[in-house]
Amino acid sequence: MKYSFFPLIVFSVLVACKENKSINHQSTSNMEGSEHGKAHKHWSYSGETGPEHWAEIEVDSDCNGKFQSPINIVKYKENGNLKAIDLYYADETRIHDVTNNGHSIQYNFETGDYILVNGLKYDLKQVHFHEPSEHTIDGVRYPLEMHLVHMDDSGQYTVISVMAKEGEGSIPFDFLESFLPLKAGESKKVDRPFNMNDNLPELKDYFFYTGSLTTPPCTEGVNWYIFKEPITVSLEQVDLLKNLMPINNYRNEQPHNGRQLFVTAN
Repeated sequence: MKYSFFPLIVFSVLVACKENKSINHQSTSNMEGSEHGKAHKHWSYSGETGPEHWAEIEVDSDCNGKFQSPINIVKYKENGNLKAIDLYYADETRIHDVTNNGHSIQYNFETGDYILVNGLKYDLKQVHFHEPSEHTIDGVRYPLEMHLVHMDDSGQYTVISVMAKEGEGSIPFDFLESFLPLKAGESKKVDRPFNMNDNLPELKDYFFYTGSLTTPPCTEGVNWYIFKEPITVSLEQVDLLKNLMPINNYRNEQPHNGRQLFVTAN
């Protein structure tokens, strides 16, 4: 009689192992996707799966939290304690691949580039785009916003946001877009060095606030550094990204809910 339990025990162990493997894989997928996770393909930017329904769709997310992003950058105060961001972007750091994940065009970087904020190191993980911009500055929405997503060893996010306005074409953008077009769900190997410094404004003054990732799982506690000065890109460069990404792939501005916004002092 006692041996009749052995098949049941073996079956239970196998099921548990399978479940643990599934959970670990899902956790890795969520981390790798970070702001535009591969595990979150069922949300979108419109209709019944649009931003107003994200909290319903992603029930274990922060999408219904009080300190969400993006926001309208307004009523900010000068803060003399804000220090310049130490950028360690090297010309030999390589882009591993580029993917159209159905939500944005995303360039994934190999380990190498990083920033130091208050002595803490955040590694650059990926760069992606929103058209038009998600954040607005004094109510102004720019044609394009670029997010540089960084993460430290504990999983804390810091995002640098760069606005782009139409004007003279950008040579760094020409390089990035040389690997396009991409169909939704398609990736291309890049394995080429890219100097991120060439894609940043000359002046590094910024706005700062604490918010969230702007797509599911809308993780809160994200440090946002939004450069005041935009870069310029040509209309053709904006249109190429626009034609490959979902129309208006941005989340509407979220309530401040008492948060303080700061800007570097002149």
